[in-house]
Amino acid sequence: MPSEIERKFLVDRVPGTGGAVSTAISQGYLTRGGDSEVRIRRTPEGSTLTVKHGGGLERAEYETALSEEQCAALWPATEGARLTKVRTEVPLEDGRTAYLDTYEGALAGLRTVEVEFGSTAEAAAFEPPDWFGTDVTGRSEFKNRSLCLRSTPPTEEPTA
Repeated sequence: MPSEIERKFLVDRVPGTGGAVSTAISQGYLTRGGDSEVRIRRTPEGSTLTVKHGGGLERAEYETALSEEQCAALWPATEGARLTKVRTEVPLEDGRTAYLDTYEGALAGLRTVEVEFGSTAEAAAFEPPDWFGTDVTGRSEFKNRSLCLRSTPPTEEPTA
């Protein structure tokens, strides 16, 4: 089963990203119930349909490419559950890549960063750089499937 192991953090300050690759992303969610989500991601390079299941640090992830026609047919079903962001790939000193997301629209001002790992042990041992802020890995209000429904960015304080 394909899986994704990642940690997500708020961003205290944006590092120098000279030469880093940035990509505009639009995401729309078809379902967001329980521990599962189905989303469409549109980038200049193409579109994908992704199914994720589970919560926390590790979850199952299945992804497939969509043709322009398939994406156009499904995209209207995401109305009311979309977000836009610019993702910048920032190389880290340990050889990993940090995915810095700068949100737009209603979420303007929110910046998060994600790092993917090969194992939960690697994720647990990870020492974040000083520009990373609060670890929000397990916080549902910072998951994109929750963010797409918000009219303002969430606060750093945990919700009750």
